[in-house]
Amino acid sequence: MTELSIVIPALNEAGNIGRLIEETFTHVPRTLLLEVIVVDDGSTDETGAEIEALMGRFPSLRYLRHARPCGQSAAMRSGILAAAGVVIATMDGDGQNDPRDISKLVMRLAPHGRRGAALVGGVRTNRQADGPKRWASRAANWLRDALLKDHCPDSGCGIKVYNREAYLLIPFFHGQHRYLPALFLSYGHEVAYAPVHDRQRTAGNSKYTNIGRALIGVYDLIGVSWVRKRTVWPDVTERKGGSSQNLTLRGDFRKSQAR
Repeated sequence: MTELSIVIPALNEAGNIGRLIEETFTHVPRTLLLEVIVVDDGSTDETGAEIEALMGRFPSLRYLRHARPCGQSAAMRSGILAAAGVVIATMDGDGQNDPRDISKLVMRLAPHGRRGAALVGGVRTNRQADGPKRWASRAANWLRDALLKDHCPDSGCGIKVYNREAYLLIPFFHGQHRYLPALFLSYGHEVAYAPVHDRQRTAGNSKYTNIGRALIGVYDLIGVSWVRKRTVWPDVTERKGGSSQNLTLRGDFRKSQAR
């Protein structure tokens, strides 16, 4: 059975986060779901109150809070570090991702320790954003693929599933969540994609603007491009008694070193 921890970063998502939590527990199979971790990134609205109001109904709901806003990547990392599951699913806290898609993505993920996709990302097929945002997204995807060669069709989609251990071994930085496919590829993993739903935001406001994304994106692209070019991931073989065993990053390498 897959042990799945769902991590949801949230900043001032009152009116969205409570409904998203309820949907998640309703639509993700109990045989799959170990826990839901909501990381409140220093909200100043009723986000925390909405989460706490549901903790009695859902014993496997966990609530973490940052003392001050630290960004979406930091919120995701706090949740992943605290997670007990071997597989992580992430969604945005604004409710635009559909929890019903999580099971489909998990099915595309390679079992722990085996070859195959260590990350499966969502690709939004029915974009609900207005025209300028869609055009900006297309331009950003084209530019990042030209520089990073990660062939990610939808870098802005927040719903993804991946191997927790593999995630913890890649470099962390502010804005990391936008570059997970490229980073997983750099560290010797396979990635895959699957179509997912996109929904309208029903409360609150987006935390990003097109100009803000562009300015941050150019700066980060330069850094991630450098990491991609400078990262070398060797094929490792351990020899014992005349036989050999290929080692991967998905867990057996560290277990072998510990023997």
